[in-house]
Amino acid sequence: MSQEALDQELVRAYVMAAHKDFEEVKALVNLEPGLVNAVMNWGGDDWESGLGAAAHTGNRDIAEWLLERGARMDIYTAAMLGELEVVKSILAVQPNAINAPGPHGIPLIHHARMGKEQAKDVYDYLQSITKLEEVQ
Repeated sequence: MSQEALDQELVRAYVMAAHKDFEEVKALVNLEPGLVNAVMNWGGDDWESGLGAAAHTGNRDIAEWLLERGARMDIYTAAMLGELEVVKSILAVQPNAINAPGPHGIPLIHHARMGKEQAKDVYDYLQSITKLEEVQ
């Protein structure tokens, strides 16, 4: 089943809005529901979704709203939301994910930091395993 490609300017506007403008995100997704999982390639293999934008900027409300509408959870979003068991599960299967750069090259631990108090357990866990790797 083929789908028509989304207008890249619309995708760009959506991803930019997802960094900070919840009302604009809602308006754009209501206009074009396919934006929920749309991604923008900023160049140099720097892919970012609206959910990714919300995750690295700590916009929990936007992230949760997008997840409710079918956005695909990833380890970066899980870290920001404080989903420790999800983060641990992904790292158990893919241990190198701890060092994989997120959108704009932003590390996983930054996403946990942006989750503030609600993601403190994830932040502490990531710090502890990073320190263990440095010792070994």
